[in-house]
Amino acid sequence: MSQEVKDKGPQEVVHTIELGSLGGSSSSVSLQPLSQTPSEAPPPPPPHTVLTERKKIMTIAIAAIVGFLAPVSANIYYPAIDQLSDDLHVSVSKINLTITTYMIFQGVAPLVTGSISDVYGRRPTMLVCLITYLAVNIGLALQDNYIALIVLRTFQSCGSSAISVVGMAVTADVVTRAERGKYMIYSSLGITMGPALGPIIGGVLAQFLDWQSIFWFLAIFAAAMIVLILVCFPETCRMVVGNGSIPAPRWNRPLIPIVEPSAYEGAEAAKKELEDGPKPRRPSPIDSIKIALEKETGAIIAFCSILYCGYFAVLSSLSSELGEKYNYNSLQIGLCYIPYGIGSLTSRWTVGRFVDWNFRRVGRQHGLEVANNRQMDLLEFPLEKARLQITLPMVYLSCICIIGYGWVMNYRTHVAGPLVMLFFTAHTISGATSILVTLLIDCHVKRAATVTASNTMFRCFLGAGAVAAAVPIIDAIGMGWMGTLIAVLWAVGSILLWGVLLWGHDYRKKLAGRV
Repeated sequence: MSQEVKDKGPQEVVHTIELGSLGGSSSSVSLQPLSQTPSEAPPPPPPHTVLTERKKIMTIAIAAIVGFLAPVSANIYYPAIDQLSDDLHVSVSKINLTITTYMIFQGVAPLVTGSISDVYGRRPTMLVCLITYLAVNIGLALQDNYIALIVLRTFQSCGSSAISVVGMAVTADVVTRAERGKYMIYSSLGITMGPALGPIIGGVLAQFLDWQSIFWFLAIFAAAMIVLILVCFPETCRMVVGNGSIPAPRWNRPLIPIVEPSAYEGAEAAKKELEDGPKPRRPSPIDSIKIALEKETGAIIAFCSILYCGYFAVLSSLSSELGEKYNYNSLQIGLCYIPYGIGSLTSRWTVGRFVDWNFRRVGRQHGLEVANNRQMDLLEFPLEKARLQITLPMVYLSCICIIGYGWVMNYRTHVAGPLVMLFFTAHTISGATSILVTLLIDCHVKRAATVTASNTMFRCFLGAGAVAAAVPIIDAIGMGWMGTLIAVLWAVGSILLWGVLLWGHDYRKKLAGRV
């Protein structure tokens, strides 16, 4: 909806941003001066997506469930480490090595699949990765030696991590920036809940069945996801279907039609928009590395990696800390991850809505009117301010929570103490990381999977080091000082975010001018 400013002299320039609404189909936000008379006003741009609100939520939900596979696969056999060590006749340290190698390759695979999905589509990329993942899990359930375990875990990591990156990009395809904060929390639920629910599921299966049942569970889950995608998951990649009004190739359509036939009436206009826009580049693993070399993007990815180091250090050490200090068995340890999962889940209702509210507030401060169903050019919008004004307080709250968690665990208080602090730590970390991922995608909306792959690569590489170092550091200085050390690293690292807040917008405009 636009405004006309009437005056005797030259008309005042008014900016309009139109965003996706909760009740209708989501679209993007356009930012343009209004100096025309009503008769000269251009026709409104097409909606950001032709999917209805219900179908949009369904699509994001499927992507989030599929994204659950990567983190749950990494952590599901934490409670079964002792069983694996006994059955395969190797040390616990060697079993832990499979976790480290998993995380390393978890960062490598998306370098390829991220850029491929940005050009050729989300749906075929997800299906190929899921079929590979299914076959590998069957192999893991049937193997009985350490070499096979570590090799197959590597392939399992490649398949699952590629899926999660593509799933995050689906949200960028169908949701506008103005409401992306709310939906990114939904789309990242699988990634944030996986580390918490994985040990619970693994603990139950290992306690009542055996470690092989863990991989059979993952294989069955993957098969169900393949069926779900084949039946009702539409292609969303904007390089392939635009806003959904361009029909996907027949082989790339779900068995149940998701897009209404009437939506294809705008296919010609959407095709012309794609043809007039920048041409997709040939997919390359180097794309994810190049994108991290941009100053603003690199700073955000660097801090995300620092944040995830502490996140992985806490989760990977929780099992041993509970076993040592409280003498818990594998099932009890698994259940203690529930507060982390709930904390991650509840961040959607607090952080997600604050992010979208602040986006609109910053828009009003800069003379930008918020309306529905359009995507905007963010070149003149202080996007960094809108996102990081919420992120930075969450980071500092995370520092306080991780210190509290470390010291209550260190002094062996009642188990309720560490679990309560674990809840708040999860709530704040999940909120901060979700906003940062949202900001990355906002800045690279046409290469959402590529920038997500870049972020995944660096956080997994550093996270693998954090997992390997966590237990030795705790043994040397104790859990209390470990939590304090993590908080100091986060606080110092937040300088990167302050740099993005102060200079990121100017750099983004200069970069756009060069391009």
